[in-house]
Amino acid sequence: MKKTSFILSIIGILVLAGVSITAIVMSNQANNEDRFSVTGSGVVYAKADIANVNIGFNTEIKKEAAEASLESANKMKAIVAGLNDLGVLEKDIKTNEYSLRPVYKWTENEGQILKGYEVYQSVQVKVRDLTKIGEVISESADKGANQVGNVNFSIDDEYELRNQARELAIDKAQEKAELMANQAGMKLGKVKGVFEGFEVNYPSPIPMYANGMKEMRTGDAMQDSVSNIQTGQNEIRVEVTVVYEVK
Repeated sequence: MKKTSFILSIIGILVLAGVSITAIVMSNQANNEDRFSVTGSGVVYAKADIANVNIGFNTEIKKEAAEASLESANKMKAIVAGLNDLGVLEKDIKTNEYSLRPVYKWTENEGQILKGYEVYQSVQVKVRDLTKIGEVISESADKGANQVGNVNFSIDDEYELRNQARELAIDKAQEKAELMANQAGMKLGKVKGVFEGFEVNYPSPIPMYANGMKEMRTGDAMQDSVSNIQTGQNEIRVEVTVVYEVK
């Protein structure tokens, strides 16, 4: 008898639990059905105030790895010193690649033969004075750089610009929500959630290659080459999704 009563009690608890879970699910579904979301985009444009330039070089092939490393260290020291003289700060020069690698040649008689070693090293340079881009590239080439590439432009502080774009996005989302609700015969209630996403569209990097760098190092050729680089404007876009209660 006691065992039967216990089993019936368990069944009763499970039934009540099932009813409670169903009620919660139904309540959530009802709440979700009373929601209405719209997305608005805000875009602002601003002129770039920083140029980012990759500057690098390959050393000559040396018999010993230590020789290649020493040449690389001396070249980079000279490049950095030249950049410092132009007002580029140490904090704005960052090594982004360094590789010491063996170099082989192939012969029919002996197969693969080690010729020696070379180093490839590059730094990313942040140029805050945009009038000095040409000087930075020219000075680096004079000091031994033979690869310059991925010149792109950015904005140092985007905080206020994102705030402006966000405000525009919210205004557009609210305008869209009121228009759609009116067309659908709904009434907007309280805002129940706001979700943000943003992106910054930089101009495409400008590639510059090693070919011809040696010939361009002296005279006006280098300055003429980089004088045509235009900073343009950066686009900062913020998307905001606003969730409303509807009646």
